[in-house]
Amino acid sequence: MKINSDQQFSPIADSNDLGIGEIVSALRDLRLSSLEHRKRRDKPPKLPARKVLQSIVEGLAAALFPNRLGLPDLKDEGVDYFVGHTLDVVLRDLVTQVKLELNFAADSLNQLPTEHQFNTQNALKTPLEIVKEFAQQLPTIRLLLDTDIKAAFEGDPAARSVDEVLVCYPGILAITHYRLANVLHKLGLPLIARMISEIAHSATGIDIHPGAQIDESFFIDHGTGVVIGETTIIGKHVRIYQAVTLGAKRFPTDENGNLLKSHARHPIVEDDVVIYAGATVLGRITIGKGSAIGGNVWLTRSVPENSNITQAQTQASPLIANKLNPINSSEITQTH
Repeated sequence: MKINSDQQFSPIADSNDLGIGEIVSALRDLRLSSLEHRKRRDKPPKLPARKVLQSIVEGLAAALFPNRLGLPDLKDEGVDYFVGHTLDVVLRDLVTQVKLELNFAADSLNQLPTEHQFNTQNALKTPLEIVKEFAQQLPTIRLLLDTDIKAAFEGDPAARSVDEVLVCYPGILAITHYRLANVLHKLGLPLIARMISEIAHSATGIDIHPGAQIDESFFIDHGTGVVIGETTIIGKHVRIYQAVTLGAKRFPTDENGNLLKSHARHPIVEDDVVIYAGATVLGRITIGKGSAIGGNVWLTRSVPENSNITQAQTQASPLIANKLNPINSSEITQTH
């Protein structure tokens, strides 16, 4: 069932067989109570729309890679027109979404809705100016994504071409969303940025907070179950595999027991690090340059450069003819 925002509804009559009238009444009471508790009873602010943001991201991706993610019948002479037209449409849609977030943020601070917002330099900017600043970062985003795609192609022997990596790899889809969301996050739009990241999370199973700092040539192989927290810092040429967590060890609180926000609590991963499947790295620790963290390792301490961290050696004994025959540890190999 598709419902338009301007669709008119006839009054709902009480239905004895389904009791819809009573359900609607109960839901209304709960909704109004929630709005009253948050002091938004008179005029609850509208939020940015997830479906609109998804369409915007798809348009931005098509503008960044028109020959692969654009129209299937796009000819060389029409590429620039397609890119320009697509950007004009999606960036104007983004302006509308930015207005919604800024109004929501202003309302949350018990301020009158405004079309302005203070950026990190305390310079007053309109939604149009914020989106223009975002748009100016698109060439840089394209350059970063090129390094990510190249890293995936060079790091995966199963990759046949960079085009295959771009259109098939869930890690690239997640990183594309992250690169766009990260710029928006820096421009003071945390809600839109988080929504874009969660769109990728739903599609790929890869959860990258838009506040994380990730340098060039980043490769997520397979990707399912990867979690990268808000204050994580990742250097150049880092490769991680599925089910890796870069998370927080604990959540500091203030004197009233409230969680401290934006506290640096996630790992720092330096250049040229590899983290294998299932590894969990927690807390504000540093993984030194050139290190390798083995599969399923649980790590809560910093390690120096060129470290090789693995689990303790285990002994495997197959059951053959109801007898245990120990296997020499030298016969055990690990593949990925």
